[in-house]
Amino acid sequence: MDKQFFVNNRSSIIKYGLIILLVIIVAFIPLMTDSSYILHLLIITFIYMVAAVSLRTITISGQFPLAHSAFMGVGAYLSAMAAKWLGWPPLLCLIPAALATMGLGMLIGLPFARLRSLYYAIGSLFFGIGIIYIINAGGVWTGGYSGLTGIAALFPGAGKVPYYYFFLGLALVSMIALWRFEVSNIGTILKAVAQSHVVASSVGINEGWYRILVLGVGCFFVGLAGAGYAHYNLVLSPQSFNFMATLWLTMYVLIGGIGSFAGPIIGTVVLFLLPQFARDLKSFTPYLSAVLLLIVIFLMPRGLVSLPGMVKSWYLKRKGKMVTDVSGS
Repeated sequence: MDKQFFVNNRSSIIKYGLIILLVIIVAFIPLMTDSSYILHLLIITFIYMVAAVSLRTITISGQFPLAHSAFMGVGAYLSAMAAKWLGWPPLLCLIPAALATMGLGMLIGLPFARLRSLYYAIGSLFFGIGIIYIINAGGVWTGGYSGLTGIAALFPGAGKVPYYYFFLGLALVSMIALWRFEVSNIGTILKAVAQSHVVASSVGINEGWYRILVLGVGCFFVGLAGAGYAHYNLVLSPQSFNFMATLWLTMYVLIGGIGSFAGPIIGTVVLFLLPQFARDLKSFTPYLSAVLLLIVIFLMPRGLVSLPGMVKSWYLKRKGKMVTDVSGS
């Protein structure tokens, strides 16, 4: 029976086994290098992974917001201001900041619930720009155009290693939670809404409420990532959360593969992490990303995540053709 179970679930066992192995390898990286720069890059990568995956979670409802980095900024500034001006311990600021970001996202989602596709994207774009203007106009409370400094650290006086494991844990917990949300009944309903909101409404689904709910979930996790970033970077600038930052998150999702949960993770690694190690090519990253986007659009519509399957399919076809040619000769 155990053998039959393994045979029936072989692909799933291999997939999850590889994921666990990868997590173990990543967990041992601080023991294999003394480079603070490498650990710093990986910490920022973990933060962007959470942001990108949470953006994709919103898109399963058929909506594509263009203000996601602005909500990351909301979480970052709320947590930083609570620690700086109210004297709260940084670790106790993270969840309240994420919850406040979630509440703001759902509140803003109420008037946008009836907007779809391009109209929703444009509406969210203007709202994101509005958030940046509010931060700039915040004066001493937000630091205005100059940015907010003097933010309390999560681990005062500590090196990169405690931050590395904290953000690795944050990324893992966030991704597990978002994955469970997507495969739950709510995730199934959201995908049905994305297919046809008319049909969903006709069978009694309050599709507007579910769109607001998934926006709140996405905003919670991007707000949590932003809050963690604030207490790691210790300096906040409005420019870190502007429209260009959202465009980069969008690129991570699209190039990695919007149809797969692993897509944004792969996109973040390929577009953010890898160019950091090729410093000579770093200035060319926008151009390389544009070329990569065109390649994905025309050759890999499902994103980089589909590349292994395409290679396997090509190999099997090639192998089958060779067998046919040999048998025919």
